[in-house]
Amino acid sequence: MLKLLACILCAFAIAGGLLHMRQQRNQIYYQVNQSHRRLQNLQIELWNQQLQVAIYTAPNAIESTVGAHKLKLIPATPEQGTPPTDPADHSGDAE
Repeated sequence: MLKLLACILCAFAIAGGLLHMRQQRNQIYYQVNQSHRRLQNLQIELWNQQLQVAIYTAPNAIESTVGAHKLKLIPATPEQGTPPTDPADHSGDAE
């Protein structure tokens, strides 16, 4: 009778421990799911920002902005057949 009572008590203790562990697992899954949703929202926001940057830096958008503000900009690379217009370039000067 004493062994049966001990087995029943151990079974209840094990069952309680398993229920507690399952509850912890469910809480962890919930936290992971919340973190995943937060990451997805941040990723969507980042993609939208990247899209806005791409829209505003498109060649036609840059050209219209430069034209609208009448900026006098020099191309970063000279066109073929034209010498560089950098005044700091003294490669052709004689010493």
